[in-house]
Amino acid sequence: MKRSFHKGKKDFIFFVFVMSLIVFVHATPSSDKFVKVYFPDGDSVTAELAVTLEEKARGLMFRKKLDFDQGMLFIFDEEDIHSFWMKNMVIPLDILWLNGEKRIVHIERSVPPCQEDPCPSYASKVPAMYVLELKEGSIEQRGLKIFDRLDFILPCQNY
Repeated sequence: MKRSFHKGKKDFIFFVFVMSLIVFVHATPSSDKFVKVYFPDGDSVTAELAVTLEEKARGLMFRKKLDFDQGMLFIFDEEDIHSFWMKNMVIPLDILWLNGEKRIVHIERSVPPCQEDPCPSYASKVPAMYVLELKEGSIEQRGLKIFDRLDFILPCQNY
């Protein structure tokens, strides 16, 4: 009788452990909000994903610092003309527009923070599906140019 009680107790403890692990994994901040973006030279940045309308609207506003190995990747549902501005930005950025094949179709270097309204807009004349914001000087440092292909794999979600 004691033997089956202990087995039942072990099963219960194992069940509680597994359920706690599941809760912990789901409560931990998701790494689905970041992706490695690789450049033609093999170098990479870790880019925060901007997917929702709120994330896209907020972007990198109010950030005081962005390292050379960091960025923000905006993901759109389809290729289109996507316009950006630098309202509430503290730091200048380099901005790349990428088509659905992840090729650079437009480049803006050293885009300054907006100092007064109305803020200028920056947009590609060619439809883009992704926009990558990087630390100022990144484009020059990496020698990036139009039609270079970047590589990244998006997390399995409906982007």
